[in-house]
Amino acid sequence: MAYPYVCKADVEKNYDEKGYSQIEMPLDADFEEIKRSDIKFYRCSLKAGCSVTPKLEEDRIVMLIFNGKRACIRCGEDVFHVTQPAFFLPDFAKQSYDIGALEDVEFIMGVFGMNDWDRENYLKWHKHLPFFVMYTDGVQYDQDCKKPGTRSWSILQGMQLGHVTAGVVRAVGAGTDEKGHPEVHQWNYCLGDSDFDLDVEGETTPQRPGDFSFIYAGKDHKLLAKPNKEVFYVWIEWYTSDDLTEYWLSSVHNETAKEAYARIMEK
Repeated sequence: MAYPYVCKADVEKNYDEKGYSQIEMPLDADFEEIKRSDIKFYRCSLKAGCSVTPKLEEDRIVMLIFNGKRACIRCGEDVFHVTQPAFFLPDFAKQSYDIGALEDVEFIMGVFGMNDWDRENYLKWHKHLPFFVMYTDGVQYDQDCKKPGTRSWSILQGMQLGHVTAGVVRAVGAGTDEKGHPEVHQWNYCLGDSDFDLDVEGETTPQRPGDFSFIYAGKDHKLLAKPNKEVFYVWIEWYTSDDLTEYWLSSVHNETAKEAYARIMEK
C-alpha cells in the first residue's frame, strides 16, 4: 500500500504578479492534535529576479527551509546568502525581512504555535533570533538508527526554541531505519538528487527532490536509498507533550532513544 501523507513536488504553482507562490500543504487532515498545536507548512516558490516580504508572526515560530538554489535574505543590516540548503528563523514580528531570488528558488515555510510552556521558557533563554545557518554549518552527530556512511547535521536542538527541532540527513546508498518515538511527530523535505523510498510501517512511496511528508508520532519509518542513489532530506520534529520536562530529563541523563522510549512506556 502506498503511504498517503506525502505532498509531491510537481504541484502547480499559483504565482502572483510579483513572481511569488505560496501553497499550504495540509498533511494534518486526519490529526486534530496537529491543528490544535497550530502547525502549518507552506511550499513557497520565488522566480529568479523577484523578491518577497513574508508576513510576520507575533506569537508563532517561523522556520524557512531553502532548497539550496541561490537567494539572499535581508534583515535589517544583515544580509544572508543562500548557496546550499539553509535555514532562517526570523525574530517574530520585531523586524521585517526580504527574500530575493537569484535563480528560481523554493523554500518551505513552517509555522508553529507556542503554548504556555514555550512562552515561559522563551523568557528564560532561547536561540538568538534572527537565526541563519547553512546545513553544513550545523552540528554533525551520529545515531544508532543511521546506516553506515550516513551523515547527519543538527540545526535546531531541543528546547532552543519551543517544541520544534530540525536537522539534515544525507547519504548515498544508505539512510535511516528508525523506531518511531511515541511523542515526536516528524516532517521531511527532500533535497538534492534524492531518489529513495519512504517506508512507514510497511506503507511505501518513492521520494524525489521537493517531496514533503509527514510521519505521525510512534510510527516506525525508513528513509533508505538504493545502491548509488541519494537520500538527502531535512527532518523537522515536534514534541507532543505540552510540558517538555520529560524531554529535559532524557537530555540531562543522556538517555538513548531506546532508553527514553522504554521509560516513557513504563508510565
